[in-house]
Amino acid sequence: MSGDGTSPTGTRPTGDLCLVTGATGYIGGRLVPELLDAGYRVRALARSPERLRDHPWASRVEVVRGDVTDGDSLDAALRGVAVAYYLVHALGGGPGFEERDRAAARLFAERARLAGVRRIVYLGGLTPAGPSPEGLSPHLRSRAEVGAVLLASGVPCTVLRAAVVIGSGSASFEMLRYLTERLPVMVTPSWVGTRVQPIAVRDVLRYLVGSAAMPPEVSRAFDIGGPDVLTYEQMMHRYARVAGLPDRRILRVPMLSPGLSSLWIGLVTPVPRALARPLAESLRHEVVCAEHDIARWVPDPPGGPLPFDRALALALRRVREARVSTRWSNASLPGAPSDPLPTDPDWAGGSLYTDHRTAPVAAPPGALWRVVEGIGGDNGWYSFPLAWAVRGWLDRLAGGVGIRRGRRDAGRLRVGDALDFWRVEEIEPGRLLRLRAEMRVPGLAWLEMYAEPDPVHADRSRYRQRALFHPRGLLGHLYWWAVSPFHAAVFGGMARNIARAAERLPADRPAPPLTSAPRSRP
Repeated sequence: MSGDGTSPTGTRPTGDLCLVTGATGYIGGRLVPELLDAGYRVRALARSPERLRDHPWASRVEVVRGDVTDGDSLDAALRGVAVAYYLVHALGGGPGFEERDRAAARLFAERARLAGVRRIVYLGGLTPAGPSPEGLSPHLRSRAEVGAVLLASGVPCTVLRAAVVIGSGSASFEMLRYLTERLPVMVTPSWVGTRVQPIAVRDVLRYLVGSAAMPPEVSRAFDIGGPDVLTYEQMMHRYARVAGLPDRRILRVPMLSPGLSSLWIGLVTPVPRALARPLAESLRHEVVCAEHDIARWVPDPPGGPLPFDRALALALRRVREARVSTRWSNASLPGAPSDPLPTDPDWAGGSLYTDHRTAPVAAPPGALWRVVEGIGGDNGWYSFPLAWAVRGWLDRLAGGVGIRRGRRDAGRLRVGDALDFWRVEEIEPGRLLRLRAEMRVPGLAWLEMYAEPDPVHADRSRYRQRALFHPRGLLGHLYWWAVSPFHAAVFGGMARNIARAAERLPADRPAPPLTSAPRSRP
């Protein structure tokens, strides 16, 4: 089978139908092609189906619009399904996330039972054997509760419990990567001495796929992990060795609480504070597998599960070769704007501020498009780097994602990709890139970039740029007028510099990074 779910003859899978919730997320986006390769048919549930449009396997699956909190959409999504994968949770979802997780799991379990689903498969968190649920971090407590709800559903259920997942683009991997690469000397909280049992993402996927074929009498939780049990400090030292870095000096102090740890992680890594806090809170628990019973139904591969160093090496190679298929930032942050883009200045939704810029380009549209599609990340934003950097820092201080999420792929974008503090909302290859803002602003904001042919000269083009802002309340209006004086430098300079970059671009080369642009990767 090929990675897009087709067999060598081009036929589609004909096996049991699997529903994958969370298909736009890190694990879900990788599980779909694995299920297709194993011969299963796949239906993907997504709140925004258009975000799956550009995945290489999109034409081979059935995509349905819906949400695990909407019973009617679940009924439609679960119809005819044999195996339902529950891969959603409100990590970083703010106050009340435990109740939202609990309610969604109960609804999903009930509707799966009524639909006659043969098995539910859930990926949860590995919990320590000792503490009562009340002693767990809120994140681990919620994951454990969701697993218990699904096991009590009356539908045979496989609950896989994993600790740190190591794979290119995972939040745990990127947190480890950036902390180790950026800090040769670290003052760290005491949780770096806690033992955990990491697991490679390829082994997680193998267990997820294998769980679909478990017999109906099996309904239980399984601990899954790799062969190594390590402290976080040991993982950082081993990352440095695998990455070819000098060994790191790590000094432990007892006073860094999870809250302070999340601020520290947020400053050093691209992982935002809302996501860093539950990860840091969970790391205070020792999470080591108590059993390996899963091997009875999903046998180990030759040589066993992937060792930690090998998992790191594979993840690093994927990053360096720009072959990261999904990333932690694929999933939308809770509270991210989802309103439709106003398509006309007379939009009935209220006030709409716009900033238009155009620039002639002495290069063909193809060269201009390569620059447009390569924007952000290491290439920067082609204007006033300090202003973009300051805006990113302010967003991080306000609890936002900041500008350092970077990009999944250095040269190609697809709908749904995170791009620094933007999200790719629409792409018309060779013509349009539309970004939706995910930074903290009192309103909704978009940035559109167009590569248009010159009507007279085939070897020339025109760059057109449009920033749109729909203010929320008086604060939104004040925000627009406060930043308007900087638009000439930021947006005007951006249009001019994108045009110049396209003119300098050799016809057979990708867009070059700007040496003065703020870096979003080490």
